[in-house]
Amino acid sequence: MTRTFSVITDTATIVIFDLEAIRHRIADAPDWWSISQDEMLETNLGNIAFLGIGQDGEYLIKIVQDVEKADGSLYLNFPSGQVFIGAGEDTTGGGLEPDGTPSIQGQILQFSPGSHCVKFKRNGTTLELSLTASQGGCNSICEPFKL
Repeated sequence: MTRTFSVITDTATIVIFDLEAIRHRIADAPDWWSISQDEMLETNLGNIAFLGIGQDGEYLIKIVQDVEKADGSLYLNFPSGQVFIGAGEDTTGGGLEPDGTPSIQGQILQFSPGSHCVKFKRNGTTLELSLTASQGGCNSICEPFKL
């Protein structure tokens, strides 16, 4: 799958998650993930990836077959295959989840259910992502990714 789209973020964060994998956070505060322990817990469980990009603004997201010389990678679980890639502020919480409405900054894409390795690389205001089926499912990082 090759796909390109733009995202405007006010939290300097791009997020990737399967809607079902993080649905248990829907009743939490809208910014539950700003608590470092909560962010790291869900990331290490393979439920979500938060990519800190250091600055608010508009970013081009490119979904590619493979990212060469990636800045990093994470394993994510896609139980439903309905995967949101977009602005951190649109993370499930506060009684809301991404639903495809125009106010949501990002896209809901269909992937095969199961574990995926997500590789990422930033080049200016472009973020390249590859999402490949894999055997992994959990991560063991100690601090959030900053690109």
